[in-house]
Amino acid sequence: MKNALGGLFMVGLPGTELDDSTRNLIKSYGINNFILFKRNAESPEQIRTLCLGLVDACCAAGLDAPLISIDQEGGTVARLKAPHFTEFPDARALADSDRAEELLVEYATTCARELLAVGINMNLAPVLDVSPAGLGLFMERRSLGGTPEQVARLGALVISTMQENGLAACGKHFPGLGGATLDPHEVLPVVEHSLEELRGCDLIPFAEAIRAGVAGVMTSHTVYPQLDPDQPATLSPRILGGLLRGELGYDGMIVTDDLEMGAIENDGTVAEAALVAFKAGADMLLICHEHPKIIAAYELLREAVGGEISEERVRKSLARIGAVRERFAGECG
Repeated sequence: MKNALGGLFMVGLPGTELDDSTRNLIKSYGINNFILFKRNAESPEQIRTLCLGLVDACCAAGLDAPLISIDQEGGTVARLKAPHFTEFPDARALADSDRAEELLVEYATTCARELLAVGINMNLAPVLDVSPAGLGLFMERRSLGGTPEQVARLGALVISTMQENGLAACGKHFPGLGGATLDPHEVLPVVEHSLEELRGCDLIPFAEAIRAGVAGVMTSHTVYPQLDPDQPATLSPRILGGLLRGELGYDGMIVTDDLEMGAIENDGTVAEAALVAFKAGADMLLICHEHPKIIAAYELLREAVGGEISEERVRKSLARIGAVRERFAGECG
């Protein structure tokens, strides 16, 4: 099972070319899922060369073709910029337009065309957080609206359009970051929504995304005291296992948000968080920056398999990831 564990990680790489450290992650640890950032992007030709290099390296190592992701939400969170890529306003600006459906279909179709053309097969979007306007909430501009009905309808439209055009979508940030005022990149937010608010508002877009067949759901590094007073969603069996898997019936791929964010790393190591998140129910462990932390997380997970983590659990997660890979990444050769 050793190198199979690499399939549970999605990792960043340092620059615009395939470097030796990333090659080592592929060859020695079997890692074959990647996330790109602005630091990895100079031009469409360069990005395509990088992605093709990742595919070739994975296939040469005897691994399946990689999932290669990016955050291309539009507006403030868009890693690929003009003039080489189409720049869209924030999701909220599109969603609040009287041509919302038309504009969001154009956004999703364009994302699929432009990302696939350079070798990226997964967009970590749309944001499914319900975030009312004018309350100083962190996710307001990135959100598709302030009501669960609007976010659910438009989110499902974006998901369906992207995926029908061959690009995997990932709804975020479960179970809903819309009520947060603090940025989890820096600190751990708390969302004090009641169970009634969560079920009647925050969870509705995720339930609709699941019905739409979303390829992945990303977790929130946020504490929801009414669901689990002790752990943020990313680390909570109650939220990932009980709520997302159990109550909402989701059996697809669960992706953590970046485990190097302050909300997580301020309280422990990335490796410890990766192990806790996997035990809580996550399938894909996202670590975006430092490769030594990725290796430490891999080793801690490896030590736990056969003890506190069963091999069957690992196989289930790899199968969920594999189903997304098969649909959107294709095969080697």
